[in-house]
Amino acid sequence: MAGERIKLEVTTRERLGSRESRRLRNRGLVPGILYGTGIEPHAIAVPERDLRKALTGGSGMHAILDVVVTGIDSTHPSILKDYQQDPLRGKLVHVDLQEVRLDRPISATVTVVLTGGDDAPGVREGGALSQVAREVNVEALPMEVPEHIELDVSGMAMGDSMRLSDLPPREGVTFLDDPDTVLATVTIPMREEPEPEEAVAEGEEAEGEERPEAAAEGEGAEGSGEPGTTED
Repeated sequence: MAGERIKLEVTTRERLGSRESRRLRNRGLVPGILYGTGIEPHAIAVPERDLRKALTGGSGMHAILDVVVTGIDSTHPSILKDYQQDPLRGKLVHVDLQEVRLDRPISATVTVVLTGGDDAPGVREGGALSQVAREVNVEALPMEVPEHIELDVSGMAMGDSMRLSDLPPREGVTFLDDPDTVLATVTIPMREEPEPEEAVAEGEEAEGEERPEAAAEGEGAEGSGEPGTTED
């Protein structure tokens, strides 16, 4: 559960723009925005190392961040609203933090983790287990948002599907998606049929193998007149 609260110290960004953002990143800082409850968005800079450590802890992306802005005494309980990563290096390059009230529910996206796949009868019979949806939307108090939700698929037979309605209920957590949303399936593996080109090639090869036989028969038959048997 996202019951862990992590202190995160940030500084105010005095200047904005892409050039300033690059300068901050070169110093190991991540530019971002803190969205408050009833206040104007606040431009901030966060130490990349501290931010990554906070978001890779036990609560993951759903950690409650006690944001402390340098020079301001108040603490802002916040969650990660959005983020951007460098596609090559994987480093965080921008974050949006959203201040929340701990006594009011919030909406969040939670990862679904399949368990027991190797024990499913359909898988043991050669079926293919597929995870159709990897995330679900939930509503819960900030401290009650689960890090992930497990779905036990150990009882799935060939051709079975499991839906959102099959997830075990969780106290204090409301699923927001359609209950009929398919999460996992076990399907019969497709048989590989030979490509048409391969079939033709095999046929030609077979015909080529028969020709010497036909030629031999033609040589043994006088006056047969079959093509391919006119050896001098």
